[in-house]
Amino acid sequence: MYKRINSFFKSRLEIMIKRTVDNYLVQYLAQGYFDERIKEVMLNQHLVFGDPKKLNLSETCIVNNATFNLSSGNIVIEDYVFFGHNVSLITGTHNYNKFGIDRRNDFPKQGNDIIVEEGAWIASNATVLGPCRIGKHSVIGAGAVVKGDIPSYHIVAGIPAKTIKDIKPLTEKN
Repeated sequence: MYKRINSFFKSRLEIMIKRTVDNYLVQYLAQGYFDERIKEVMLNQHLVFGDPKKLNLSETCIVNNATFNLSSGNIVIEDYVFFGHNVSLITGTHNYNKFGIDRRNDFPKQGNDIIVEEGAWIASNATVLGPCRIGKHSVIGAGAVVKGDIPSYHIVAGIPAKTIKDIKPLTEKN
């Protein structure tokens, strides 16, 4: 008898809680509260895989929702660098000659550093593989895969990224 009563009240309580939560969610969804909060979280929060001490972000950079893989090196983002959405900077790599858990666990702990110098722009969905230095005021095209250094004042695009144009810096007189 006790189990029946307990089961009856438990099911009633679950129904009441579900209705309350549903009403609450419907009310806030109608006001657009969660839409704006979800946008804020998804578009402005970068992800860090590895030791966060290996990531050095300038106070003036904008990285949106980038992913930083720090398993095999440091990443430095200098002043006035900005990213589009879904940019990935990856220092990690694995030994493809190994298999199973050995492949997963065999990766260098350092040496694949990535440095993005002042004023560079990395467009949406680009991937940068370390080791790599992206020079001052360079532009990485959307969806590009960068493997190796990019000189300052260059526009690169493609898979793998290749120079498509040099940027002529404006002088103080212009």
